[in-house]
Amino acid sequence: MFNNLRKSITAKLSLSIIILWIILALIFGFTDLEISIAVVDENSSWGIFGREFGEAPGWGLIAIALSTLIGSYEENIKKQKISAYVISFIGIVIFALGAVRNSSYLMLIGGSMTISLVLFTLSSFKKDWSAYRELSAVIILLFIILPLLFVQLTKVFWGRVRFRDLLPGFIDYTPWFLPQGITGNQSFPSGHTAMSFMLIPLLIPLRKMYFENHSKKLVALILIFVVTSWALFVAVSRVIVGAHYASDVLFSGGAACIITLLLHHWLYVKRE
Repeated sequence: MFNNLRKSITAKLSLSIIILWIILALIFGFTDLEISIAVVDENSSWGIFGREFGEAPGWGLIAIALSTLIGSYEENIKKQKISAYVISFIGIVIFALGAVRNSSYLMLIGGSMTISLVLFTLSSFKKDWSAYRELSAVIILLFIILPLLFVQLTKVFWGRVRFRDLLPGFIDYTPWFLPQGITGNQSFPSGHTAMSFMLIPLLIPLRKMYFENHSKKLVALILIFVVTSWALFVAVSRVIVGAHYASDVLFSGGAACIITLLLHHWLYVKRE
């Protein structure tokens, strides 16, 4: 009965997201430029914060997911953590490489991976990581499908000019539904938003906690708010600093939600 209810909720939620996505895509197709003109402030402090640190939680979560997914296939609990040691070392190397090359982005990736993984490993050292296998698989598959494939490939071939790079009079502006080909411009869709929405799969265990553990309902609700708020904050911050249009972040965020729901259905609901 619970599985049937969960299937029904997943189907309705998927349909609702798709309908909302279509409506907003149509609206933003004709209002993107006006929205950006009205809200962009390249000196916005919180917009800059989103630009500098918006991807950090996503990279940290990816490192944790990859470590737990690999380690989950080892029966010995202590040996499960070997993958975390290796990936933490890789994070340190990336951070050091960023320091040598004076690349704040590489330092962000390496630092996020290492710090998140060390904290997670310490807090779950005596736990069996096989319990995290399905969730880790969702996160890794989402990362491969969305930021690595969909976002990076679409950016190259769509060739949309970022708002902050538009010529005077906005004469080279194009709506999202008119791809320009390989121009060197990479506004559509938003990579930062895709990385911030990497946290969305965490809603899977949090939803279960909310409905099945009454003593932790408030904790689950707070964490759900934090996860969704961060994703939306980074998305909006990208529009505020003129790096993306509303439709750019819409497609990255919407794709993350739909892909997560499909993976959830495949790895959780369908198997059960």
